Amino acid sequence: MSGGAIVLAPLAGVVRPLAQVPDAVFASGMMGPGLAIDPTGDTLHAPIDGLVASIHAARHALTIEAVNGAKLLLHLGIDTVALGGAGIQLLVAEGMRVTAGTPLLRFDLDRLVREATAIVTPVIATGNGNRIEALATGMVTVGMPLFRLVQGDDAPVVETADGEGSSRRVAVRLPHGIHARPAATIGAAARTAGAAVTLIHGDRRAPANSVTALLGLGAACGSVVTIEAKGERAVEAIEAIAAVLQDATPETAAAPPPLIITGGSPGEPGIAAAPGVAIGPSICWQRPVAQPIEATGEPAFEARRLADALDAVRATLAAGAAADGARGAVIAAHGAMLDDPVLLDAAQASIAAGRSASVAYTVAIAEQAALLTGSGDARIAGRVDDLRDLEARVLAALAGGGPAAPSDVRGAIVIADELLPSDVLALADAGAAGFALAGGGPTSHAAILAAGAGVPMLVALGTTLAGVTDGTMLILDADHGRVEVDPPADRLTEVEAEDARRRAEAQRSADGPCRTVDGARIELFANLGSRADAEAAVAAGAEGCGLLRTEFLFLDRATPPDEAEQRAAYTAIAGVLGDRPLVLRLLDVGGDKPAPYLNLPAEDNPALGVRGVRVSLADPALLDTQLAAAIATGCRIMVPMVASVGELDMVIARAEALGGAAASIGVMVETPAAAMTADLLASRAAFLSIGTNDLTQYALAMDRGNPAVAGGIDGLHPAVLRLIAQTCAGAARHARPVGVCGGLAADVLAVPILLGLGVTELSVPPSRLAAIRAVVRRLDLRTARDHARAMLDQPSAAAVRAAAACFAGEMR
Repeated sequence: MSGGAIVLAPLAGVVRPLAQVPDAVFASGMMGPGLAIDPTGDTLHAPIDGLVASIHAARHALTIEAVNGAKLLLHLGIDTVALGGAGIQLLVAEGMRVTAGTPLLRFDLDRLVREATAIVTPVIATGNGNRIEALATGMVTVGMPLFRLVQGDDAPVVETADGEGSSRRVAVRLPHGIHARPAATIGAAARTAGAAVTLIHGDRRAPANSVTALLGLGAACGSVVTIEAKGERAVEAIEAIAAVLQDATPETAAAPPPLIITGGSPGEPGIAAAPGVAIGPSICWQRPVAQPIEATGEPAFEARRLADALDAVRATLAAGAAADGARGAVIAAHGAMLDDPVLLDAAQASIAAGRSASVAYTVAIAEQAALLTGSGDARIAGRVDDLRDLEARVLAALAGGGPAAPSDVRGAIVIADELLPSDVLALADAGAAGFALAGGGPTSHAAILAAGAGVPMLVALGTTLAGVTDGTMLILDADHGRVEVDPPADRLTEVEAEDARRRAEAQRSADGPCRTVDGARIELFANLGSRADAEAAVAAGAEGCGLLRTEFLFLDRATPPDEAEQRAAYTAIAGVLGDRPLVLRLLDVGGDKPAPYLNLPAEDNPALGVRGVRVSLADPALLDTQLAAAIATGCRIMVPMVASVGELDMVIARAEALGGAAASIGVMVETPAAAMTADLLASRAAFLSIGTNDLTQYALAMDRGNPAVAGGIDGLHPAVLRLIAQTCAGAARHARPVGVCGGLAADVLAVPILLGLGVTELSVPPSRLAAIRAVVRRLDLRTARDHARAMLDQPSAAAVRAAAACFAGEMR
């Protein structure tokens, strides 16, 4: 097939990357590359000139074969085959010649929304060797360019060098291709070597110091890229970057599967992006956008205008980046994007070609956004929101002001198609009670900021709230993935009373010990990653820190932190906690968190290779430095990814050699091996803490970074619960406490089961402390034990969740 064919939008609606399609076969790209559209219209049109090659008997799927041999599959909705053609009217027949824009079928949108799993419609380029370049994001109308279909790149790895520079062709082994983290690592490697480095994929080129350009290469796993470098240390830079590209470590930051309550539950399903429950009137919100001005002055004048606007935005971002935690990190990332040389050069080139500053910047943003959307990776495509955020800021500055401040949102649930990160910050600061979005994703920066602000958010609600008008009362339950629209008065009263009771209870108990109804003591700690997290945790009544992630000191840098830097960071957090316990997890890199200076080897199965404690044991100097800093600070020490008593003994021996014989050293139970030998580990460890995220992944043999299986990952699977029970039983033989610091600890349905199995400590994000404390204080531990035992015999995670929801209802 020859490349370059333009595929037009066959539907009006919202463009989605395939990764957001709720079906593993499409989301994983098994059928081929493409995009999907969440439709707002009722007619499917031909996206290209060609022949109607096939029509499924259920009329929900057609294949169009173009004159150049390209085949496009149009699949109306998900699980619409079960409708048997009901609600779908064919307008063409097999063998018919069509032109782009020809109506193919008409469908009953309301019926499909009610009866199908989803109405999002994939447009797939089937066959081998295909890839796409996205040409559209957000809303599209019929006939707008959707994507360009081009040849794949299957060239073998070769190396070349010449007198002026060096180059090497490398096969990308990153499971999700070049996305944000490896792009940042590539840039750091190039800067460390002081070399001018360019990466080439197909007909695209990207300087190594441009994150957006690297993301825009569209280099997926298996792609071949050429690394070109010039400078005295060119070869060193190439080798460092090649090592990053060939790191087959799996990503484990995939979004959790949506929890959809069915079987008569009120409301519509969505995906929880930030937990919690909110009640309030709806406000349908649209971002005020400054429009680009086409009138231009001289190029020099427009260039000065753009430079002044960038300076103004840069100053605003610099002030915001001083904030700690997620807010500061996201704003700092925006600052880096603002100074991206590829983006700036593109804008300057447009100005030189006669465009105004605002039009030039808009065009430059659109070009970069199209590259990111075309990556096919939901997380990379999610960074388009960051680019659009920059665009809004710069256009507002060019118009003579800043972004308009939101008004009249206090106590309201904001309904929007999507929110940019700055929207979330402004709306949360203005008092919004919750966010309900038609689009968006649970791993976007907007979602991270909502969670950090403690504002519940549901995303991917599609058109389910399209008819909701301002002032409609809503119950947004992100814990259970649903929105109740205009609930009856008695239901609203019930939920308001429950919410008020929960808040009052949380306020009363914030400074007191956490106990069940029958007096059992449960320690409620917080998971921390910064001093700001510690301050929020103390304000919310945390009794200590059950997990301090130390990776924030080690990642995205060329060399590891020394003992003094580590000690200062740990001391600052310990100072906020006061006399509360601080459990410090030793460096947990490898897997989804590579550190370039460690020179970890490429592995066929990196999730089963050198990661966690194995990394530290392979680099004794790195381990000793961190142990010395932790011992000096008086932290409890937790060893990650332990699979044997021998690994724990080696860490204990090194701590004792550093004068830490009295240090409290425990293990993180993340492998089935650790769970099954918990009694052996407990004979040496001071405490055990279960990391349910990794334990679930390993127990179910499902990679959370693989969309084909990630939807089946649920920590309430009976197999995982049995491993937790085994851990608690083994620890009890030596009177060792067991905590949970993974995702299940913050799940209101899981907490009664965990405590019933013998867990005595929960460590959760600071924003979840009040909700989890309320669950514990309503719980009778004897009843929880009976409930937990029954859950071990359930046939599936879905069955456990259904039973747990009933149990939670009985507790209220």
